[in-house]
Amino acid sequence: MEKIKRALISVSDKSGLLNLARTLAALEVEILSTGGTAKTLIEGGLKITEVAMYTGSPEILDGRVKTLHPKIHAGLLYRRDRPEHKKQMAHLNFNPIDFLVVNLYPFESTTAQPNITLDEAIENIDIGGPCLLRAAAKNFDSVTVVCDSADYDRVTAELKKTGHTSLTTRRTLAYKVFARTSAYDQAIAEYLVRN
Repeated sequence: MEKIKRALISVSDKSGLLNLARTLAALEVEILSTGGTAKTLIEGGLKITEVAMYTGSPEILDGRVKTLHPKIHAGLLYRRDRPEHKKQMAHLNFNPIDFLVVNLYPFESTTAQPNITLDEAIENIDIGGPCLLRAAAKNFDSVTVVCDSADYDRVTAELKKTGHTSLTTRRTLAYKVFARTSAYDQAIAEYLVRN
């Protein structure tokens, strides 16, 4: 695997994140981030690039649209082994994104609370997160994707040892993404049927 040059980190649950982010920074990885995650990383002493600055598009619609941008998704889906992809990325002046850390809005725990309104539930349906996760997981040959903080230590140890992650790790993490997004969508569907 090539050196990890760029990572995108955007999480609802920020616990345990700083150690992983500091490891990436020590490897001179450019870190892109959004909103509250960016604030947490900056407060942790890290240099980040706001996604809005990176894409040239502001967060809009009360934060509903942040990462849904061709520059982000092309960076994740770019096949490094395809000359035509390389040519298109160069033509568009887009860069690869080699590492993604995303966990989803807490839909399940939010809707488990008593007296939650339908509007509150709807606002906790993550759109950009599942899109990012699925894009990165589809391209696990080149992109490391982490959707579970329980994997931070494993990934951090691997990064410290080799500077990147193994194909076996990337494939396992991709599997976890599809299991997570499937369960997430199922929880949303079940909630909407009941309410």
